Amino acid sequence: MIRVCVAGITGWTGSAVAEAVEAEADLELVAGVARADPARYSSVAEALDAVPADVLVDYTHASAVKQNVLAAIERDVNVVVGSSGMSAGDYDEADQAAHARGVGVIAAGNFSLTAALLLRFATEAARHLESWEVIDYASATKSDAPSGTSRELAERLDAVRPPAIGVPLDELQGPREARGATIGGTQVHSLRLPSFTVSAEVVFAAEGERLSIRHDAGESAAPYVNGTLLAVRAVVGRVGLTRGLDQLLG
Repeated sequence: MIRVCVAGITGWTGSAVAEAVEAEADLELVAGVARADPARYSSVAEALDAVPADVLVDYTHASAVKQNVLAAIERDVNVVVGSSGMSAGDYDEADQAAHARGVGVIAAGNFSLTAALLLRFATEAARHLESWEVIDYASATKSDAPSGTSRELAERLDAVRPPAIGVPLDELQGPREARGATIGGTQVHSLRLPSFTVSAEVVFAAEGERLSIRHDAGESAAPYVNGTLLAVRAVVGRVGLTRGLDQLLG
């Protein structure tokens, strides 16, 4: 039996994950964290100090996720990170801490199957096409930019090679911001508009042709649940950081 604590348990995704954990025979929901709910623990540290847990699942907020991850690692608890907001440097810090404590961390900007396939297909395309940029779509109220999905995509592409850029950024005429943010060597353009949940698109181009690969999230948390449960089961016994749900797929 894997004992699970869900941080962000009253949230859109966290509540669906908690319900799914309770329905699984090999998983046990032992605690939930929600700052605004007096019936729940108010912090990850408080919950993990009070109740033995094997895995923390974090679906909280960009401002809290790093603190939550490190709090779990310090208590020898494995972590599944579904929240966005951690930088590459933050993940390096978490990886070092996890190795020191002998626990595992699985993080994904998006735990849906189609997002995992986006990473896999985009990585393959980057081996054959030398130019690309990422477009990051999310709701008008999303405070962090880019989304975890698009950040993870850009960093994964950077592991293949840097993209070719026609005009170097320091030679631009006009506002530098018009070319987006440089994430892992890739230009990322974040749109924040009503009616979007989370979408990520990478556009590859070569002479006379283009290839677009895009993931769109719907209005339900259901696509993230199965991927999260897969990660919960996979993280126990791992040591260090694993980035991306695609790393768990056969």
